[in-house]
Amino acid sequence: MANDPIASSPARQRLQGRYWRLAVLSGMASYLDSGLLIGISVSLAIWRESFGMGVWMAGAISAIVAFSIALGSLVGGWLADLFGRRRVYNLDILCYSCGALAIALAPNEEVLLTGVVVAGLAAGADLPTSLAVVSEAVPAWARGRLVAFTQVMWSVGIAVTTLLGFALSTMGQLGTRLIVGHLALAALVTWALRSRLAALSAEAPENASPDTSANGASMPSELGSPPTVPENDAKGAQRPNGPELKGLLKKSVLLPMAATFLFYVAWGLGANTFGQFGTYFLVTVSDASQSLATGLNLAFLPVQLAMALVFVRVADTAWRDRLFFVAAVVQTVGFAIPSFTGGAVLAGMIAYFVLYQISNPLAGEANYKVWSQLLLPADTRGTSQGLTYALSRATFALVAFFTPALLEFSPSLLLWSITGCMALAMAVGIFIIRVLLPRAAAAPATAQPEAQLVTP
Repeated sequence: MANDPIASSPARQRLQGRYWRLAVLSGMASYLDSGLLIGISVSLAIWRESFGMGVWMAGAISAIVAFSIALGSLVGGWLADLFGRRRVYNLDILCYSCGALAIALAPNEEVLLTGVVVAGLAAGADLPTSLAVVSEAVPAWARGRLVAFTQVMWSVGIAVTTLLGFALSTMGQLGTRLIVGHLALAALVTWALRSRLAALSAEAPENASPDTSANGASMPSELGSPPTVPENDAKGAQRPNGPELKGLLKKSVLLPMAATFLFYVAWGLGANTFGQFGTYFLVTVSDASQSLATGLNLAFLPVQLAMALVFVRVADTAWRDRLFFVAAVVQTVGFAIPSFTGGAVLAGMIAYFVLYQISNPLAGEANYKVWSQLLLPADTRGTSQGLTYALSRATFALVAFFTPALLEFSPSLLLWSITGCMALAMAVGIFIIRVLLPRAAAAPATAQPEAQLVTP
């Protein structure tokens, strides 16, 4: 079990540039994920007009991309643990580029839908794989900030794609091709740079011994190498490469996996709902103009990016968890304020926007990513985090299907439900900080030998 660097790391050291390059290349998974979701969102109305889509096809595209990302996360993390993370790490980003290119150049809705499926599957597969690559390839004392940096890239993906959507909004179909085309180009460049990474043997972290898998096999020192089989295997037969899935049922794996899942799904129900329907809510319930609703989202993007950078700064210090307590309370209060009026008072919604954008980078998905790396065993990290990510994304997609109907029935009920989810996320986060992280830090250090990835 990987120990918390806060409890066991040496003094804070300056990171070499090669680790930040790896963090950027891995963070592109988050950039391309958020970029794909926003790109489809801003392009959907134009696609409906250009391709003569029916309302059900338009809805299918939105739902399919979410489920494709979920399925890709589930399968991709397992494949990375099975066949080698570096192999999957390079392949999925290339598949994403092909899918995004198909979307950008689609002559009809059938090709468009195919591209959405391919890009969604590849984006989902790259998310847990890239996090596992960063976690195993960097020093333990720097793991938190580099994993947290991927969340900065997620915010950058939202900002860039939103700004492109705004700037190209008058260009019709050509504008959508340029928006999604930039994602295809970014993925292709990322693939070329990832392909140049060299896997070198590295020194194990201080006071750590090599990880072993459930069957006693030593873990690979290179990302593309499968675990070795113990020479004294009872039958002398080679076992399958990769982790045994029954290992996920161990208490040491199941409890952290369940806790991180519950935190992420509870927090994400609120974040995803307002990420998809925030503008719609402001216009239909709060009586805001379309320009004001869009402007609020754009205005607070720099705030969210700045707070994400703050989290990177504190991710490997005791301030990470101290700030969580404060931010989680502020976040819950932020959703509660408009709940009292059912969102009908615009001032209450603006207060929510301010409080939420300040707090969510310090008590949200970035925490989930860091906690997952600290709590989950190295040999099943890709599989277990892929599973929690997939189940969460599938839940978000399912809830999103019913959200417009619930919003029409009772905006107040929707807001109070989200406030309850944020309160639950806060409670689970406190349990993780107070119980699971100290337990992991007290366990015998069994961190995986760290493979250093460098560019020539």
